[in-house]
Amino acid sequence: MVTRTVRCWIAAGVAALAAAAGFTLHADAGTTARVAAAYTLPPVNAAFDYQIGQVYTPPAAVRVVSRDREAAPAAGLYNICYVNAFQVQPQEATWWQQHHDDLLLRDAQGRYVIDGAWDEMVLDIRTPAKRTALAAIVNGWIDGCAAKGFQAVEPDNIDTYDRFGGLLTRDQAVAYLRLLAPHAHSAGLAIAQKNTTTLDGQGKAAGLDFAIAEECGRYDECDAYTEVYGANLIVIEYTAAAFKKACTAVGASVSVVRRDLDVTAPGSGTYVYQAC
Repeated sequence: MVTRTVRCWIAAGVAALAAAAGFTLHADAGTTARVAAAYTLPPVNAAFDYQIGQVYTPPAAVRVVSRDREAAPAAGLYNICYVNAFQVQPQEATWWQQHHDDLLLRDAQGRYVIDGAWDEMVLDIRTPAKRTALAAIVNGWIDGCAAKGFQAVEPDNIDTYDRFGGLLTRDQAVAYLRLLAPHAHSAGLAIAQKNTTTLDGQGKAAGLDFAIAEECGRYDECDAYTEVYGANLIVIEYTAAAFKKACTAVGASVSVVRRDLDVTAPGSGTYVYQAC
């Protein structure tokens, strides 16, 4: 898919021409508009594979796959690009400290805020200036996803505002998403709401197109996503019981898979893949 971004004055004639050409105008800062390239959502209830840990040849029935932004897309499939947009991958911590230390969240004592479950520093989205600076970096990654041939992007850890003692807010997360979603669209990519049920409809209002939910079956939360996105939902579970529960609850209408927690490849000894 060819990406086209056009800067132009907002005018009725421009909007009409864009509509006729199959593009959508997205308001930008000031008096200009960005014309979005065409983008396509993942096929509904299609067999899915979650490969953000290790890449391998997907099972034969799979039509949609999610992979890390550093990986290549799977040939012939719908590919979702995983981007850690709200936290720092452990292997990238030194780069962030050397180049963008001011964009790392600190607590009242000046200590880095760390997601201990994954050893990831949290990004500071509290001010417009910081959000703009972060979006410039992450949108560069999104452009890289598009250049590689991905069809969508999955910005992870949106729910940081729910997990660190009130240091961040939902409004800040939504404002940040409003900088990422239009850019993804302009690059020809759909963009997902990754996890968090407390966004309610704010994620969709910010421009998110579909949802990817980890363990919504386990926590009886899948309805919170379908109420906003309908069948445009992909569910990942990590236990047999939760997988069965999700398949029973929503498996007839949305994509549901079970993976191992470390999302490993076949032959690893811990690899698990099931779909319903």
